[in-house]
Amino acid sequence: MDMVQTVVLGFVQGLGEFLPISSSAHLVLVPWLMNWAYFGLTFDIALHFGTLIAVVIYFRKDWLKLLHHGFTKPREREGKLFWYLVLATIPGALIGFMLEDAAETIFRQPVLIAGMLMVLGALLYAADRRGKKQIDVENISLRTSFLIGLSQALAIIPGVSRSGVTMTTALALGMTREGAARFSFLLSAPIILGAALVKVPELAANPSVIDAGFLTGMLVACASGLAAIGFLLRYVQTRTFLPFVMYRFAVGALVLGVSFYHGAS
Repeated sequence: MDMVQTVVLGFVQGLGEFLPISSSAHLVLVPWLMNWAYFGLTFDIALHFGTLIAVVIYFRKDWLKLLHHGFTKPREREGKLFWYLVLATIPGALIGFMLEDAAETIFRQPVLIAGMLMVLGALLYAADRRGKKQIDVENISLRTSFLIGLSQALAIIPGVSRSGVTMTTALALGMTREGAARFSFLLSAPIILGAALVKVPELAANPSVIDAGFLTGMLVACASGLAAIGFLLRYVQTRTFLPFVMYRFAVGALVLGVSFYHGAS
């Protein structure tokens, strides 16, 4: 396992998981553009564990409070938020489980990924411009939580972006930029945990694959994930999502250009 490639992909996963640019798209596109070999499922698990550790560390105080209130004061604001997050996780988890095979094959086509990058970019731009930006995390409703969780199911397609589609939906439903980002990050913990746990039996069956590359990828994904979370929560307090929209269109156009060039040659 090439260590440079390991570090690059770990960095890409950490940033892409939490910035609205799609980590799954970049984990397909970077090796495709660079002509790198696929490192395999085990390495994907390492990267997911890295981002899971990042979001748990960053929001550790929030999660401890939410867990406590969820079971002791479920009718109070933070108790309700805990159960709203649980409910919002269900649609994405179910659809992800049902479409897992398609996600590993059909959905990994570069042209499809490029299209999804651009389509979601346009939707993010519209939601950011037109959303009322009145609702914060503490005042989110059951309906809003469920709709955000339902939209998360679309992230099974690389290029959509789990953080991107949940923030877009949250903005469209009237949440503030910071509230949309914070709810998206809190919602990421159970879905990333579920995705990682599904693959644990395969990892347990062959523990020898946990080598230096596995650990390096996990640590780099964790570090870059922590940086991405902190950056975005500060950034959206005063600025729009426009740079991320422009980035999605630029990458999408690049991938389409490369695909058509190779198709014509």
